[in-house]
Amino acid sequence: MTTHNTLSVLFVCLGNICRSPLAEGIFRQRLSEKDLDNKIQVDSAGTGDWHIGFPADPRSISVAEENEILLDGKARLVRQEDFHCFDYIFAMDRHNLNDLEDLQRQHGGKAKIRLFREFDTSTESTLDVPDPYYGGIEDFREAFDLLDKTCREIIDHLVEKLAL
Repeated sequence: MTTHNTLSVLFVCLGNICRSPLAEGIFRQRLSEKDLDNKIQVDSAGTGDWHIGFPADPRSISVAEENEILLDGKARLVRQEDFHCFDYIFAMDRHNLNDLEDLQRQHGGKAKIRLFREFDTSTESTLDVPDPYYGGIEDFREAFDLLDKTCREIIDHLVEKLAL
């Protein structure tokens, strides 16, 4: 997925219908606002196969729309080639991080696998993004706010690191 003078990032959660598509949509929007959408490519995927081919959870879509962000992708499973094509793979929680590290050990690849909230500068005790799936719309709004804050910090980090 990386081309000359670009970076690529993949956001991963369990089913690819709540957290990772929200992160992807937020990240795309924030890149566009900084005129960086041609410098960093973005996608999302899941480690579980229950929702392959389905759109994002309606509550994720609703919260995104409240913030003028479009979620139009379909859920997909992490693929072997993702570890070779993406520069960074960001896991939404430690469970997904462990699954991704196991997959990379099996398939190899250059991708740097990181916990998404490693870039969150707040002092919260957990680095996991809470899964809003079993909650209500407020849980999705809270997830959106946390994802938005961290997406901005990841973009700032990548811009600084790569002098984009």
